[in-house]
Amino acid sequence: MKLKLKAGFVLLTILIMTFSVLGISTAGEKKAPPWPPHVTDYVKEAKKSVKVIDMEAFKAVVDNKGDAVIIDVREPGEFKSGHVPGAINIPRGLAEFKIWKAVAGYPDNTKTDIKIYTYCKLGGRGIMTAKALQDVGFTNVTAVGMKVADWVKAGYPVER
Repeated sequence: MKLKLKAGFVLLTILIMTFSVLGISTAGEKKAPPWPPHVTDYVKEAKKSVKVIDMEAFKAVVDNKGDAVIIDVREPGEFKSGHVPGAINIPRGLAEFKIWKAVAGYPDNTKTDIKIYTYCKLGGRGIMTAKALQDVGFTNVTAVGMKVADWVKAGYPVER
């Protein structure tokens, strides 16, 4: 009996150590992001200056898009793996530059009041892109505060 308990304890210890090394939580703890806390604070501060909607409100936009532009700001490989229907891909790092020809009609018929919705994998890049687009003159930008995984989990449509 003691041998079985000892073997079980050793196995449990090995599993905990393995999870620790791999960064897997064993107690439902939230894993710290791989960046300093001030970066998270920076995104929170940006969020205060942009309009943010939740997934349900965004679903209504997707269902009745009209002339709105939906921008997936993830990297091209992420976009190809599946995106919200009707979205175009302009990665976060290029948004301020690519937006003009992609949707704003520059240089012939520049429109900075078009409805733009930005989203990403977890929400942070979408918020930062919305702020950046506002900073370069767009006046009707909304970030989507959602995780793409939650969109998929809800059974909402995905294009590939």
